[in-house]
Amino acid sequence: MIQDWRDIAQILLNGLMTGSMLMLPAIGFTTIFAVLRYPNFAVAAYATVGAFAGWVANTQWGLPAGLALVAAFLVAGAVGLLAEEAALKPLRPSGPLTVAIASVALTLLIENILRFFFGNELRGYDLPILRDWRFDGIRIGPQQVQNTLYACAAAGALFAVLAFTRLGRAMRAVADNPQLADIKGVDPDRIARVAVFIGAGLAGFGGMLLGLDTSIDPLTGFRVILSVFAAAVVGGLGSIPGAALGALVVGIGEEMAGVLLEPAYRTVTAFLAILLVLSIRPQGLLGRAA
Repeated sequence: MIQDWRDIAQILLNGLMTGSMLMLPAIGFTTIFAVLRYPNFAVAAYATVGAFAGWVANTQWGLPAGLALVAAFLVAGAVGLLAEEAALKPLRPSGPLTVAIASVALTLLIENILRFFFGNELRGYDLPILRDWRFDGIRIGPQQVQNTLYACAAAGALFAVLAFTRLGRAMRAVADNPQLADIKGVDPDRIARVAVFIGAGLAGFGGMLLGLDTSIDPLTGFRVILSVFAAAVVGGLGSIPGAALGALVVGIGEEMAGVLLEPAYRTVTAFLAILLVLSIRPQGLLGRAA
């Protein structure tokens, strides 16, 4: 139970760190949605792919966590692009609901492929053992701080690309109006592939961050997909800054629920966040009204 301001500060701090790890899969989810206009729940599988790719790079190849995160991004992005072109793109003419359902099936397929190669046991990364930092009764884990910095750096790089590069302007144009962007000389198909690669890569990056905080198994991404979806909805589907804000809101909400409720009810926070935001502001915190 909450007893004084230190407990509140600890909850907020833990919530911000949890939210920072949810942020990248949520941004990946909304990046794909913004360009292709369908919810791709396969980001759960891409997060798991990235977690295992980073694990291989870290424990088998001896790469430090920072470089292993790059491997997680690249491998997850490549898998996401391949899955999109082979399985989901042919279904787009059938409508977003069909593609969304297919993305759930794709998640199960990829998870079982990983289970076949890696088994079901929990795996941990090769990381140095560090003592927690303590400040006036508030505990901070050095690995959590590193994870937060990695997440902020990746999100900042994406924001910079979107704001200051030609590719970013093209992505924003396609997200706003693909027909008009096509008339202006922007290839929507090429931009869609770039968006899928970046979105899946960020999901993989975030999946490895989740693994660095705990451990990984073939259900790593599946366990957080509801929180990721909630973050995207709370922030506003299609709004990348909204996804980042939504992830922080959901992260803090889950930490508060963990203190006030039984651990089994922690996931209820995501449902409540979705229902509350849709009831008060259907377009999300930073989303635009239809």
